[in-house]
Amino acid sequence: MATCMRAFGSCAIMALLFLSAALVSAQLSTDFYDTTCPNALGIIKGAVRAAVSNESRMGASLLRLHFHDCFVNGCDGSVLLDGDTGEKNAVPNKNSLRGFEVVDDIKAQLEDSCAQVVSCADILAVAARDSVVALGGPTWDVELGRRDGSTSSQDAANSDLPAPTLDLADLIKAFADKGLTAEDMVALSGAHTIGQARCVNFRDRLYSENATLDSKLATSLQTKCPSTDGNGDDTTSPLDPFTSYVFDNFYYKNLLCNKGLLHSDQQLFNGGSADAQTTGYASRRGAGFFDDFRAAMVKMGGIGVVTGTSGQVRVNCRIAN
Repeated sequence: MATCMRAFGSCAIMALLFLSAALVSAQLSTDFYDTTCPNALGIIKGAVRAAVSNESRMGASLLRLHFHDCFVNGCDGSVLLDGDTGEKNAVPNKNSLRGFEVVDDIKAQLEDSCAQVVSCADILAVAARDSVVALGGPTWDVELGRRDGSTSSQDAANSDLPAPTLDLADLIKAFADKGLTAEDMVALSGAHTIGQARCVNFRDRLYSENATLDSKLATSLQTKCPSTDGNGDDTTSPLDPFTSYVFDNFYYKNLLCNKGLLHSDQQLFNGGSADAQTTGYASRRGAGFFDDFRAAMVKMGGIGVVTGTSGQVRVNCRIAN
């Protein structure tokens, strides 16, 4: 254990993806609401800190909402829309995504302060940053000015959100499809240093591939996650069993000890191309993981955004205007 803990498409298409992301990001700005809604960031920060203080797990839930929003039709707040055929009912999201009521509260406060100015997509981006900070993680300047979409696609969520069963090559491709590099993927995966996963998403790792999971951790998890499908599916366990409510680099340290809860987690340290980056993050938090995470979050926040006169600013984040 002591030794383990010390160890620390085509080119043209990819070029177009990165150029597109750069052009979109240029339309966003960190001071977007300085004049139109100067209290916006303070309102969001206060609400997030209150929510996380009330329930530490909420920080991870709000961060996850932003990720799941951006990976489906871009960062347009579509994950918040109600509806039977929307993203909320997709397999990766149903009975899993949380924090909608916190977003509702933030939106209501913002509407009282400056009606129909701050988009739901921007609320998600800022709330993700403030959640990380509230749990001891790094801060970054959030680029703002996203507009909200008016549609939500369950099919797109089912196809675009990376599954917990993916191997490394498929993870790299899923992120590349969104204009993110393999290095971005490893950095963003560090979000799993907080939060929890449902039994249904790691059952196979416990019983079908348990040779690659630390035996003591597997034994403790099996008491909460039985082998029978449908039995305890929604029971949750921490993605980081040691500091699950602190945003740190223990996620990567766990991987070096075969303690990745999800199959996709352990793929980052499994004899593949991500091993060196994972090892580096395990030994360097601030100048390593934190720096790369904040840069990757800004990059992810620019995926497929609509700005200017496109889209809308929803009055209620759950329904289109």
